[in-house]
Amino acid sequence: MRAIGGLWRWRHNPLRRTTDLIEAWVALSALLLILLVAPVVGALVGAVAQDALQQSVRDQRASRHQVTATVVRKLEGSLLEADPESASGRDARIRVTADWTAPDGTAHHGAVVADLDTPQRGDHFAIWTDTHGRPVARPLDPATATTHAVLAGFGAALLTAGLVEGSRRVILWRMVRRRYARWDQAWDRAGPDWGRTGTGS
Repeated sequence: MRAIGGLWRWRHNPLRRTTDLIEAWVALSALLLILLVAPVVGALVGAVAQDALQQSVRDQRASRHQVTATVVRKLEGSLLEADPESASGRDARIRVTADWTAPDGTAHHGAVVADLDTPQRGDHFAIWTDTHGRPVARPLDPATATTHAVLAGFGAALLTAGLVEGSRRVILWRMVRRRYARWDQAWDRAGPDWGRTGTGS
């Protein structure tokens, strides 16, 4: 980005080339895009993601119900990793066979995950089910949804800045290659006679 200072220094310099000014203007444009457009893109993407994720939270909370299940027996070799989306993500989770009643009043029996340290027959614990009593994942937490939306916006801003900087570098690379090609052509024209005695130099 040092070329930005060149916009001022090169204004009246007799050694200034057109490519120097173009390079400086490209750098200034890239800086302005990174400082102004990238945050706007990040904010827009974050807002859209926030709306979509919060709607998903509302839909999940409307379609998923917390019911009380009763342990019938613990399943062997049933220790599972904690649910990363839950508020108590460090808790151990164990698979058990349990009975529960669905929100529509039907009785259910099956293997589910319990957040009990040492489940015993008759212990009660909460599970999430759909309206028909089928076990489902815990609804997305609003705070987790907001975190995902913020990360999406931040990622979009970084991606935009990266694309702008990448474009600037490609433009600069093409300009340098064109400059070198012109120098090679000039040297090819002057080279055969350069430094030779009696060639008029």
